[in-house]
Parts: sequence; C-alpha cells; structure tokens
Amino acid sequence: MNVPHSENHVVSRIGWLRAAVLGANDGIISTASIMMGVASAGATATNILLTGVAAMVAGALSMAAGEYVSVSSQADAERADLQREKAELAADPAGELEELAGIYRSYGLPGHLAMDVAEALTKHDALAAHARDELGISANISANPLQAAISSALSFLAGAVAPIVLATAAPAGLTGVMIVVGTLLCLFVLGLLGAWAGGASLWRPALRVAFWGAVAMGVTALVGKLVGGVI
Repeated sequence: MNVPHSENHVVSRIGWLRAAVLGANDGIISTASIMMGVASAGATATNILLTGVAAMVAGALSMAAGEYVSVSSQADAERADLQREKAELAADPAGELEELAGIYRSYGLPGHLAMDVAEALTKHDALAAHARDELGISANISANPLQAAISSALSFLAGAVAPIVLATAAPAGLTGVMIVVGTLLCLFVLGLLGAWAGGASLWRPALRVAFWGAVAMGVTALVGKLVGGVI
C-alpha cells in the first residue's frame, strides 16, 4: 500500500521565499535610505514623503522587471538543457542509461543496484530522471518568472510602505529619527521571519539584515548631507 508523503520541506518554497525576502528587504532599505538622503540634504517633510512614494513605485516596477528577466533567462536555459537531453536520449539511449547509472554509483550505490535503479527510473520517465539527477532541475526549484516577478514586486511594496508610514507618523523634527529606528526594527523582524521560514537559525540573519540596513542608510545620509551642502 502506498503511503502519502506528507513531509513539508523548505526547498518546496525556496523559489518564492527567496524573491519575497529579497523584495521586502530591498523595499525597506532602498526606500528608507533614499528618504534619509533627502532628509539629510534639508528636504521638507512633504518632499521626504514624495521621494519615498516615488522610490516605492519605481523600485517595485524595477524589481518585478529585473526578476522576470533574470528568472526567464534561467527558465530558457533549463528548457534548452531539457531539449538537448531529450535529443541525447533519443540518439543514444544505452549511453544515457550508463551515464545515469554512473551518477548513482557516484552516490555510493553498488554497480548492479545503480544499474537497476537507472533502468527502473528510465522506464518510468527517462527525461525526468536525467533532469533531476544529471541537470539538477526539479519541480521544486524550477524557474517560474511570473511567480518571482509578482512576489518581488508585492514584497518590495510591503517593505517600502514601512518607512513611508514612519515618516508620516513622525512628530515635527523627528522624521529622520523615526525612519532610522523604525526601519532597523522592521529589518530585524524581517530577518527573523526570513530565517524562521527558511528553517535557519534566527539571530544571526536578523542582525545581519539590520546591520547592512544601517550601513546603507548611514552612507546615503552622508551623501545627502554632502551634496545638500554643495547645492
């Protein structure tokens, strides 16, 4: 009797998880950094908010387009490899069978068992076996351009909203402080969530995300201060 496989592994969600975490992280850091740059240059609260909104919209569109193009290129490469492998299977099935058995022998299976496994998987679905074990392509990690683009755009927007809300709620004269403190807190929480969803240890990723967010805001604020002093 076949028992359903009910385990839930992190790899099954690694495609959208990577894009979502990257998008939210980029949304918070880039938007907050740009707002801190113009704030350090002496911009008014209204101009800081307008800059944040513009950065949010432009960044979301840029993330979506960039992720779609990048993952589409990966998908094109995967399709080309599969077509090439399909042609090789048709031209030299015996050689491809031996190649597959060699892969299983490299995993530690005895020669006769490696061949038995290769023959069984070839009979079931030769292309799928070679895609998974020779090319490293599987349904769990196969590129999905549209999914990655949408996930990146939405997560960027979700992240970028945070510094804009912080600036809106900030008392007069405390806009920069609110953006910095609130953004670092949001980044720390995002790092915790990303580590938890990915099954990793919590504190190091959270501190790493917050640290680099602080560096980005600090450098951008310095540039804004210097440029604002010149113009």
